[in-house]
Formats: sequence, C-alpha cells, structure tokens
Amino acid sequence: MKLSFGGLVAQSFGFVFANFSLFFHLVTIPWIASLVIRLLGSTMSRDSLMPMLIEKAADMIPTVMFMVAWQRVVLLGPNRVGRLPGLGWSPRETAFLLHLIKIGGFTFVLLAAFVLALGNIDPESLAAGAAIDPEVARRQALAAPIGAGFTVSVVLALRISYGLAATSVDEPFSPRLSWSHSRGNAWTIIGVLFLIFFSSALVTTMATLVVLSLARGVLGAGESAAVITWTAAILVSYAGTAVAATAQALIFRDLLGWREGAPLRAIEQR
Repeated sequence: MKLSFGGLVAQSFGFVFANFSLFFHLVTIPWIASLVIRLLGSTMSRDSLMPMLIEKAADMIPTVMFMVAWQRVVLLGPNRVGRLPGLGWSPRETAFLLHLIKIGGFTFVLLAAFVLALGNIDPESLAAGAAIDPEVARRQALAAPIGAGFTVSVVLALRISYGLAATSVDEPFSPRLSWSHSRGNAWTIIGVLFLIFFSSALVTTMATLVVLSLARGVLGAGESAAVITWTAAILVSYAGTAVAATAQALIFRDLLGWREGAPLRAIEQR
C-alpha cells in the first residue's frame, strides 16, 4: 500500500473544513480547559522555559480528550463519539495518553533536558560584536548534542504517531507495530505530518500576531488583549490538531485496511 502525499494532505484539510461546525461542537470544552491552563501558566515565573514545558504537559489532558473524539469521527462517524470531550475521562483516554507518552515521551524529556542545559540566555549577549560569555558557550556546547537527539526523536515520533488512531477506536496497537506497518511509506508519513504541524504552527503564530495587534489597538496593552489573543491562538492551534489527527486516522485506515470488526491487514514480509 503506497500512500499519496498530496492525497493525504488534501483529504486531511478537506475533512476538517467540511466538518467545521462539528469541530466547534467537539472542541468547546477542551478549548476552554486549555485557556484556563494558559491563564494559570501566565502566573508562573518566566525566567526560564521550564514553566512553559509544565504548561504544555498539563495541556495534554484536554488535547487527548479532543483527539480521541475527533479520530473516532474520522474512522467511525459523528454518531460514535460518545460523550462530549471534556465531560469525562474513560479508559480509552487513558490508553491514548499512555500510547502518546510512548511515542513522544522521550522527545519531551530531551526537550526538557535541552532547556535545562541551555539555561537562561541574555538577548544582549546574542548581539553582533558582543563578548562571548564562557559560561554561555559551555552551556551551548552541552545542549548541542541534546538538540540533535531531539530532532531525530521528533522525526521518529512523527513516523509512528499514526498508531494513536488505533487506540482511539480500541484496537490493540503499539509503536513497534506502527514502525513495521509504515515500511515503504515512512517519508510520506513524516512529510505529511511535518507539513501539517509546521503549517499549524505558522498559522497559529500569524493569528496570534494579528489578533494581538487588533486587541491592543482597541483595548490597549492590557490583560484583556492578552486573554483575547490566547483564546484565538488556542482555537487555531486546535484546528491544526484536528488536521493532524485526521491525517493520522487516514494513514492508519489506509495502511492497515482498517474497517470496524474486520481483522487488520497483516504486515508484508520483505
């Protein structure tokens, strides 16, 4: 089974745009929960990036609830979602979160190690002609191999992340099976998901800047402008998550010939 790069990208974006009203219905409570987490995170010290990592880790809870529901929509239809995401936590969400930790846990640990190794950097030290601080140079040298390992782990995580869709429909699956079934399509999977995540990050950044400038123009540089900006940015980010979750579900369905109640396609012997 050879996956189509263009076909997957088009189907993923097309599915989300065609079901935008359903997206708003399913994302409402996780969206609010993520906003509350962001507001609580804003009260923490920003002397380092570690509070941001803690905030992102906490945000995995509402994100998982939304992703499980959305992938069930893609694979089973809107009538098989069950409860509205955010109204409860079931063993399905627990299994999904554990599967997500297996896929991206090491990547997150490397990111945290990179942040700790790099420490705080004074922006003035990065200016042209500024004297090089030996301590900063030492931290950068220590962080460089960690950063390289983080990059490799991101690529590997992208390749096997489509297996999350199996957990959303209660199919026993593992990262090892995801790796085996993706042989021959690895770079297509990585490319599709990288493009979607990169596009999502880019659009979220643009939306943040546009909304922030408009809110500041109307409300001034106060907390209200920040809250409005976070609200819009989180919604755009969830839309990107929906596109990525759709792509993962489509990859899972196509690679394994998944149909509810039917056995999964066997791994081709090479």
